[in-house]
Amino acid sequence: MAWFIFSVVGTIVLADLVVRVFYVRLVLPRFENKPPFNATEHPIDPNAEPVTLTTRDGVTLRGGLYRTPDLQPRGLVLFCPELGGDHSTAGWYCEALLQAGFDVLSVDFRGQGESDGQPGYSPIHWPTEFELCDLRSVLDFVDARDDLRELPLCLMGISRGSLAGLIVAANEPRIRAVCGEGTYTIHSLMEHFTLKWAELYVSPLVLRFVPMWHYRLTLWLVRWVSEYRRKVRYALAEPVLPKLRQRPVLLIAGERDNYVPLSVTRGIARRLGPNCTVWTAPGAKHNQARDAAKEDFDRQIVEFFSAVCPAPLSVPHATTVA
Repeated sequence: MAWFIFSVVGTIVLADLVVRVFYVRLVLPRFENKPPFNATEHPIDPNAEPVTLTTRDGVTLRGGLYRTPDLQPRGLVLFCPELGGDHSTAGWYCEALLQAGFDVLSVDFRGQGESDGQPGYSPIHWPTEFELCDLRSVLDFVDARDDLRELPLCLMGISRGSLAGLIVAANEPRIRAVCGEGTYTIHSLMEHFTLKWAELYVSPLVLRFVPMWHYRLTLWLVRWVSEYRRKVRYALAEPVLPKLRQRPVLLIAGERDNYVPLSVTRGIARRLGPNCTVWTAPGAKHNQARDAAKEDFDRQIVEFFSAVCPAPLSVPHATTVA
């Protein structure tokens, strides 16, 4: 009898292993394949101050410091571009913030825009330890500047840039507020599309009896295999998001975003708690909220950051560089 039970259990485990191997091989190419969308190009503001810095692991990054016309900035917004974007997009997304009295610092992630690439590493839509290192190195750059280090600090990111920004901000209490458009986490987006794709390969009747932990274990294997193949560690947001519960977060979602659906954005908002607000841009596709609703977009971000960075007294704009 014991032998029979052992045989049945062994057969089930072996069958499950075979099924998992099949689905890992099926999902892996989709996991690593970059989505077919391109960042909109914008001309670089000739008045932006060119910025060059070296990351903690030795990669040269370049970007721009965009100055407000005001004599004294009310704060500094770190802008994190989307995959395929560069710091020139900061002038577009943050135009209203510049007019409202904020300086904006944007640096291209490694392998993007004007920044150097890293041998053997090709960025995709999932942020890794390397993008987090880039952003932490930007914070080091701010600390080294006499004219920047004392300014109230906020962060804004687009798509992949907003996810990297959320993770870094969670561990940096000096970042007062975070705004992200098209924001997702690796886990939430993987689960959403896995359940969507599963209907193409498995009967809905069968799917009804597959527990969520079974999907998650398979997705964990997909991520682990991808990390091994690409020699990276992906940046996971869920463990650190609770650290942001006491700070204001604004998530901007496109009403017609087919890549990051509103359900994913709302799921992140639930994890962040009552201090997180979701604004849905009517008619907007992925990363196109300002294109679809410019006035509302500008008003949302100006009111959001102004609430945590009150206007300062009028004093001369500092320009000393450490």
